[in-house]
Amino acid sequence: MAKCKTDCIERPLSLVFEKLGGVVGRHPCVFLLLALFVAAVLGAGFIFLHEGKANDIEDQFTPVNGPAKSERAIVVENFPQSEEFSQLRLVSEGTYASLIITGLQGENILNEAAFNDIIELDRQVKSIKTGNNFENLCAKTKGRCMSNAILDIINYNATEIVSLDITYPMNNGMFLGTTIGGVELNNSKLTSAKAVRLFYFLDEKKTKENPYWLDGFLKLLSNYTEEKMSSEVHVSYFTSISRQNEFETNADSVIPLFSITYFLAITISIMSCLRLDCVRTKVWVATFGVVSAGMAVLASFGLLLFCGMPFAMTVATAPFLILGVGVDDMFIMISCWQKTEVNKAVEFRLAETYKEAGVSITITTLTDVLAFYIGLMTPFRSVQSFCMYTSTALLFCYIFNITFFGACLALNGRREKGNRHWLTCMKVPEATGDDGGCCVGGAYDKNTLKEFEMPVNSLFKNYYGPFLTRVWVKTLVCLIYAGYLAVSIYGCFQMQEGLDLKHLAADGSYVGSYYDKEDEFFSAFGPNVMLVIKDEEFKYWSPTARESLDLCLENFQNLKVARSGISPVSWLSEYMKFGQNFGFSLNNETQFKSHLTAFLNQSGFSQDVNFTNNQIHASRMFIQTVNIRTAIDEKNMLDVFRETAEKCGKLQTPVDLIVYHPAFIYFDQYAVIISNTIQNLVVATCAMLVISLLLIPNPLCSLWVTFAIASVIVGVAGFMALWDVSLDSVSMINLVICIGFSVDFSAHISYAFVSSEKSSVNEKATDAITKLGYPIIQGAVSTIAGVVVLSAAKSYIFRTFFKIMFLVILFGAVHGIVFIPVFLTFLGTCNNSREKTKPNLPEPSDKSERREKAFVIQNVWCADPDCP
Repeated sequence: MAKCKTDCIERPLSLVFEKLGGVVGRHPCVFLLLALFVAAVLGAGFIFLHEGKANDIEDQFTPVNGPAKSERAIVVENFPQSEEFSQLRLVSEGTYASLIITGLQGENILNEAAFNDIIELDRQVKSIKTGNNFENLCAKTKGRCMSNAILDIINYNATEIVSLDITYPMNNGMFLGTTIGGVELNNSKLTSAKAVRLFYFLDEKKTKENPYWLDGFLKLLSNYTEEKMSSEVHVSYFTSISRQNEFETNADSVIPLFSITYFLAITISIMSCLRLDCVRTKVWVATFGVVSAGMAVLASFGLLLFCGMPFAMTVATAPFLILGVGVDDMFIMISCWQKTEVNKAVEFRLAETYKEAGVSITITTLTDVLAFYIGLMTPFRSVQSFCMYTSTALLFCYIFNITFFGACLALNGRREKGNRHWLTCMKVPEATGDDGGCCVGGAYDKNTLKEFEMPVNSLFKNYYGPFLTRVWVKTLVCLIYAGYLAVSIYGCFQMQEGLDLKHLAADGSYVGSYYDKEDEFFSAFGPNVMLVIKDEEFKYWSPTARESLDLCLENFQNLKVARSGISPVSWLSEYMKFGQNFGFSLNNETQFKSHLTAFLNQSGFSQDVNFTNNQIHASRMFIQTVNIRTAIDEKNMLDVFRETAEKCGKLQTPVDLIVYHPAFIYFDQYAVIISNTIQNLVVATCAMLVISLLLIPNPLCSLWVTFAIASVIVGVAGFMALWDVSLDSVSMINLVICIGFSVDFSAHISYAFVSSEKSSVNEKATDAITKLGYPIIQGAVSTIAGVVVLSAAKSYIFRTFFKIMFLVILFGAVHGIVFIPVFLTFLGTCNNSREKTKPNLPEPSDKSERREKAFVIQNVWCADPDCP
């Protein structure tokens, strides 16, 4: 029997696994019950699931240390919430309900009939009673509830909408850009509009009462839209709690999919391991392999919940992935078991199985877990939570595979040893050949004393391998790869950034409808951005300082995204007019400060200046933005505003200011998403390169592995963009995942090629494909089966996970069994140069070929499962 070269890394690991396999084989019941006990005890951590849920959208899907959060803290510190409500000056989104009313056929809504419906709907909303009515809960200005400008203009009389001349976007000092949308103008006069938006703001301090009123609002509007109570208008509705509520219910939508996933996994596992031989078939082993993956999810999640690790909604996708990976490792162990001699004792067979498979599944687990732990570097808590839960589950999957599943394999081996039927456990007559049946079984190859090999393995050796190594096929493969690379690179340039908030709600949700109407009709005007001068030493009374500030404001107004034609809301400009009207100079510090308090109280700008102890600690102004229609527009607007603010600080008289709007909290993801993704990918790729150098001693072939990783990443990134998936916190971590899976496929096929004893490169490629072709397909199919049901989910987050995992596994498998073998044949020097000192032995039969994912450690290639 051929002996393999061993080294200081492989030999100790192999011996450890060999001894562990023997122990498990002798005492399977102990390991089986111990694994069940551990899973049950740790699974009790699920009692903390409710309190461990972390579904706050801002906390989970915005950068942990985003600049906007620091800017918000400055605003909150300097401008505490006032009793007088101002939508313009909100530090958060506020507590509110909103309606977007459009014509049924998209026609002009500025007509009497439509506004009769709008006024009646407004009356119904204000009549909602849930222990408190709107009048008691509303946000007030000067003792009156905040009203809607368009209804104030027509004085709640529908006939006025036709007869009045309304200017747009400013009408008598009232801004209508966020109230009326889809407009047509004639010399700034409003001639038609397609949408009207109404807001109902509540007092944020009444935190206990507000949710009940908002729920009443949702109930009213849900009935209103379902019963189609209006024949003139269509109504979309939204509240400040809607997005959060819809997001929290998303996870529930995938619970029914778990049962489908496990049914698919068990079915595929059984079909992969099914034999006609009623003794050698591995039905129960395959079933318990799936159970082992389920136990890993139960134990790992329970442990982390015990430890208080936040459970983000993104974690709900992890069990689907764990199931696929766990089943993949199961295939390896079953394949190794089938390569052992059937006449040996069960503990010896299991020891050989562990020795053969242990290092291999350790390597694949290491690469996958490392990829997830690298994801912990991301600044998004939703990704951190997902990576922690998934990496821990993979570790438990590994542990249960070598304990619980190994014990199941041993018990099944005892049944096979006794030649008992897989279902009845009754003894059956021994089969005489590879025929088997329902009444006889236990057949094996009398020459090798091993189980008959699966017929599909010969397909790769006799047909696929020789076909792939033909010259014209290689040429075709190269052309296909060139096309794949070209499309992928094109897709990368089409990639969109950022997570659209409407995607956090389920398909068909009223939230999505509202956001669609908002994008369609109200994107002409963007956020009214707050400019906060935080320099306590700024001399507002100095003409030089004011000139510098005016220049700064002019720079902002000259920005393309700020050319609205609307003057900035500036308390200082109004104060200077105030001084001129009353005939006193404001160029003197004493004069400036002595009249300031009176001006602020009279003008309504009291919320814009932090003037305490005769010191201006901070002040703020507002710039209106325009044409913010896409995520790219949002990113560019944020970038240019912050760049302009930075330039203001470099003027001759510096103006130290920050820019802020509540939406910037979410826009911050654009500032870090690309750089953070690149950082994670580079770190993970370097880590995998180090691992591949350990696995594959030939540096040139290690570079081929790195090339494969890069190729898969480019392919996944490009095709996900063409599949309408944006680069956001959800898709970012999946790109890191693809590194781990790429290594699983490419490293093993590369080393199989390097270590092959065949003489020509074509024979080496065929040999590598023969050994690894079926395992790669099994692993790919099992992993895709684990996530395929997510394609039917109604949530963007879950569908995105499926799309990217599908691309990762598909491209990884294609690289492993098509591209890499062909490319390696072009590199004749990428082989093992060791001197062959072995005696010439006869070619082993097809039945004794190598098993699943061959393990590879430096100069080790175990072509024989019994090699030490």
